[in-house]
Amino acid sequence: MKDALEIHKKLKGKIGIKAKVKVSKDNFGLIYTPGVVEVARVIAKDPLLSFEYTSRGNNVAIITDGSRTLGVGDAAPEASLPVMEGKALFLNLLAGIDAYPLCLNTKSKEEIVRTIEILSPSFAAFNLEDVQAPKSLDIMEELRKKDLIVFHDDEQGVAIAVLAALINALKVVGKKIESVKICIGGAGAAGYGISKLLNFAGAKNLLVFDAKGIIFRGREGDNKYLKEIADFTNTENSTGSKKEALKGSDVFIGVTGVANLLDSSDVSLMAKNPIIFAISNPIPEIIPKEIKKAAGKFVFSSGRSDFQNQINNIIVFPGVFRGLISARRKMDLALELKIAKAISALVKKPSISNIIPNPFDKRLLKTIAGCIKKNN
Repeated sequence: MKDALEIHKKLKGKIGIKAKVKVSKDNFGLIYTPGVVEVARVIAKDPLLSFEYTSRGNNVAIITDGSRTLGVGDAAPEASLPVMEGKALFLNLLAGIDAYPLCLNTKSKEEIVRTIEILSPSFAAFNLEDVQAPKSLDIMEELRKKDLIVFHDDEQGVAIAVLAALINALKVVGKKIESVKICIGGAGAAGYGISKLLNFAGAKNLLVFDAKGIIFRGREGDNKYLKEIADFTNTENSTGSKKEALKGSDVFIGVTGVANLLDSSDVSLMAKNPIIFAISNPIPEIIPKEIKKAAGKFVFSSGRSDFQNQINNIIVFPGVFRGLISARRKMDLALELKIAKAISALVKKPSISNIIPNPFDKRLLKTIAGCIKKNN
C-alpha cells in the first residue's frame, strides 16, 4: 500500500533510543567517566548485578534471519527489519520494554544459536521471530537447553492466542474441546505449537495436514517434528488430502500461509456450526462471505485487524515478555495453558463477534504477566 510506504519512509523506521537522564555538568561524572567505572567494578564481581545497574533487565532482542518474512517469505534479512521494528514498537508501547530488532545475515541455525549466546550479557530475553520451520524449532530445541529466556512467537505466541479464542468459541457453539474434531491446516512452527498446546489442553481428536496431505504415523520423508505431531494426533492414522481432513470437523485452524485455501465446498464438509480460524496473513485461508454460502451459524476469526475476532500474537507477547523478564522464568506448556485460560476469561460474555480481547485491552498486560511468577 502506498500509504504504508510513505509513513515508513517519512519516519525512517518506527523506533529509536531515548535517554533516561538529563545530562548536566553536575551528573556527567556520575553517569559517565569516572563514576561509571565503579559500576563496572561491581558488575565484574557479580555479572547478575547487570540486571540491577544497567538496562539489561528490561532489554529484549528480537532475532530473525529473514527466512520467513511476513508477506515475502525467504528474503534478505533487511526485508524483515520493518516487521521486527513493529514488534519492538509494541513491546515498548504496550509493556514498557526496550526491544531491539536484530536481523542476522546468516541462515545457519548453528550461527543463530551461537549469536544469541554471544549477545546474552546485554539482554534479559530473546524473541525468535520469522525464522523458517523446522529450523526455528531446531533453534528452540537447542536454546531450551541453555540458561536463557527465549520465546518463539510464531510457535508459542500464536498457540496461546488460538487456544484463548477457541475456549470462548466453543462456549458460543455449545461444544467441548474434549469431544470436538479439530483440523489444523499447516505444520510449520505455528501448526506445531498449536497442535502441542491443544493436545496438552485436552483435545482428543486432532488432525493436522500440510502440503503433502494428512500427517500420519509412518509417512515417508517427515522430519522429527512432523513425526511428533503424528504421535499424538490422528488416532485412526487416517490418510488423505485436505478434504478428508476437513470431513466432519467442528473446528478448522488455518496457519498454512496459503491465501484462499478453502471455499464453500470445503466448509460444507464440516460439522454443523463450525468454528473457522483462518489466521494466515496477509490473506486468510477463507473469508466470511465464502463461509456463508455453506454454513448458517459459524464463528470466524482471522489474523487481520479488519475482521472481527483478530487472533494475532500481539495479544500475547507484550504481557509474556513483561512477565518472563520480571520473574526471570522460562516458558513451558503448563504456563502457555494458564495464560490462554486467563486471556479467554477476560471475555465475560463470548459471542460470535467477541471471543478474544482486543490487542489494546489494557487488562491483557497485567493478566498475562500475573500468570508468570517464579514459584507459581
